Amino acid sequence: MVLLTLNRPEQRNAVNQELRTALAEAMHDFAVDDDLRVAIITGSGDRSFCAGADLKEMAGNKTKQPPRDYFAEFGPDDFLPKPVITAVNGTAYAGGFRMAQFGDLCLASTTASFAISEAKWSRGAPWAAPLTRMLPRRVLAELLLTAQPITAQRAYEVGLVNEIVEPADLVPRAWEVARTIADNAPLSIAAFKWLMRVGGEAGVGATSAVASEIFRHVYDSEDAIEGPLAFREGRKPNWRNR
Repeated sequence: MVLLTLNRPEQRNAVNQELRTALAEAMHDFAVDDDLRVAIITGSGDRSFCAGADLKEMAGNKTKQPPRDYFAEFGPDDFLPKPVITAVNGTAYAGGFRMAQFGDLCLASTTASFAISEAKWSRGAPWAAPLTRMLPRRVLAELLLTAQPITAQRAYEVGLVNEIVEPADLVPRAWEVARTIADNAPLSIAAFKWLMRVGGEAGVGATSAVASEIFRHVYDSEDAIEGPLAFREGRKPNWRNR
């Protein structure tokens, strides 16, 4: 497991070129390291998880349409077969909302808030496309058109957040959830991530048609023998990820 902390607290952890590069490199290292099973992303300080892209840097560079990798791509089409937990410790606005959304699970501090604030500054949010499947239309309209923040409690109520915890408990709870996930079979976890992705994009019928293929290598693996054997022997499984 690995904890990644956005560390520009004086700038509300806004993502500039330096942070963008560091984050992309860290996520790449996580993706290719077989010993790292779960990543946690949080922000430094107690004010902000991430304020999005650094607008001062954008203004200085006269950035119009940003390139695809401007906010750090986490994988092909922003997909990783490994779980990511976002631990939102404060404001998650614009690209910060995007990053919070990227997590498979999202834990939020009681002080957290979420906003798609691009309309305030004449920017765009193509990254918000998955929210059309995640949120009721009127909730999404509120976020997109008003550009105003919602509380952690509201985010929990509409399904954007899994848990709300006190600020001091946020990262410890994220570690606890990460350990629970890491104890599970890695091949199954990766396949479930693919199942969720296909289901989100193709619908129930198409997903059902390919589900057996998604899990075929899981059933044919050494770990598929190890799991029931460990259960029979009353011990913790020794996953080999093969």
